[in-house]
Amino acid sequence: MELDKKNFKRLLAVVCTGIILYWLLNEPQLASGVWSFGIRTLSPFIVGAVIAFILNVPMRFFERHLKFIQKTGLRRSVALLLTLVCGALVITAVFSLLIPQLAKTIASLYPAISAFLKEVEAWVNRTLAENPQLMQWIQENTELSKLDWAGLVQQGLTLVGNSLSAILTTALTAIGGLVGVLMDAFIAIVFAVYALFQKEVLARQGRKLAYAFLKESHADYVVKVLRLSNATFSNFLSGQCIEVCILGGLFAVAMAIFRMPYIPLISVLVAVTAFIPVVGAWAGCIIGAFLILISDPVQAFWFVIMFLVIQQIEGNMIYPKVVGTSIGLSGMWVLFAIGIGGELMGVLGMFLMIPVVSVLYTLLREWTHNRLDKRDVAEDKLREQPPALVSRFKQKRQQSKAKREMMKGLKAMENLTHKHKPEDK
Repeated sequence: MELDKKNFKRLLAVVCTGIILYWLLNEPQLASGVWSFGIRTLSPFIVGAVIAFILNVPMRFFERHLKFIQKTGLRRSVALLLTLVCGALVITAVFSLLIPQLAKTIASLYPAISAFLKEVEAWVNRTLAENPQLMQWIQENTELSKLDWAGLVQQGLTLVGNSLSAILTTALTAIGGLVGVLMDAFIAIVFAVYALFQKEVLARQGRKLAYAFLKESHADYVVKVLRLSNATFSNFLSGQCIEVCILGGLFAVAMAIFRMPYIPLISVLVAVTAFIPVVGAWAGCIIGAFLILISDPVQAFWFVIMFLVIQQIEGNMIYPKVVGTSIGLSGMWVLFAIGIGGELMGVLGMFLMIPVVSVLYTLLREWTHNRLDKRDVAEDKLREQPPALVSRFKQKRQQSKAKREMMKGLKAMENLTHKHKPEDK
């Protein structure tokens, strides 16, 4: 009877999985809508969890150095307050570097564009003066008397009315979106603060749920996976922060050596965008190259070359050592995680999917090794060129060669025998 129940549960799980897969394949738009709704609903809590993980690293550092405070709750409050103050100071420092440089850049755009337009105007006048036939053709084919001024005025008024309506609609949509973003940010911050204050309580409640509704072995495995996830996410965030600081410092030093403009702005911009692994720094490169292009196109070219060199150093030497080692993933799997995460959840997915793939990779590797140990597979069979197989191949090759030589000798003796047979008769 117990075996029948187990089989029934397995059959029910298979049937439910098949129904879900059939529904996903036949209703892709509905499934995509449900997925988007779920992501939108859970995004504040996901962002809050990310904020909590980020703040937990410096908060633990402060807690370790505030052991003279006896009360645990007070020590946690002081550590969290110091963490928030440090985070606010970092954000303020970043914006104090970015905003003045951005204002200076925007202010320099107007004279640069004006000079460019004057150069274009001078080129047009010079071209028309050197080609009178072109000037005559333009005058003959653009007679002002043939223009419908009333129609042009009406079209202009219609365009202005449509533009005002579109601007008003866009403004209302932007205000609504801004309110939604601020509300989500508030929920995420409150959730992060609550999670940091109550992280031991949340962990204990999670363990109670696991051991209450799962078998003990399954609950042990769930707790193990959660601890692995916590360690992986913490290592990833720490490594990513270190890598971002190194990358920003490299750009600042290199740009100072080559005397390029906008050093604080571009180095901070590249560092901030590099929080999106692998692809984020390219966005900073494009913006930085555009800013330098306004003042000096030649330096913009050399900036792109410098970026490619630093990107190779960072991608092949720094990132695998700092981040890849901390999460146990190679560059190929990091790129795979970024692609999948970006397709599922956009920029946030690119950031989150790397530690998720790292956890899955670790679990799969452990499961594979356990199965190999149970099957008692020889170690040499798992190598790229197993020595035992190579020696067997060489041995078989030598045996086949000796066999061919022996067959040749037998055929030669047989030929000689056939030649001497008539003489014996």
